[in-house]
Amino acid sequence: MKKLILIVVAAFLLSGCAVGMALSGKETKSMSALQIGQSRDIVLLNLGQPAGTTAAENGRVDRFELQRGNDPSLGRALFHGAMDFLTWGAWEVIGTPMEGMQGKSFIVTVEYDKNDKVIKVNSTDKE
Repeated sequence: MKKLILIVVAAFLLSGCAVGMALSGKETKSMSALQIGQSRDIVLLNLGQPAGTTAAENGRVDRFELQRGNDPSLGRALFHGAMDFLTWGAWEVIGTPMEGMQGKSFIVTVEYDKNDKVIKVNSTDKE
């Protein structure tokens, strides 16, 4: 009976917000894969769907909102789960804000010519 209670309590505590946030971070996209003259299809394959696309004078511009340093981490999740267990859930007061500050957002703009070939790539930190 004690083991059953311990398992139920552990399962409850391990499902905390910090644990979920650590497991569901955003993977860092590789900017090194982008090259001038590359097809837009390859850019989308590497970076995913853009947050927005606008028409430009000679083509179009895609805007991507990305993150670095917030990769999903089983290690961080296990740490948060252990701390939740050891503190009877009180760790969430510290762990959840810590996970919320994980990673840095940045914006990548990719400009294409009329044939959807990359002519310019720019990266800036998101404010």
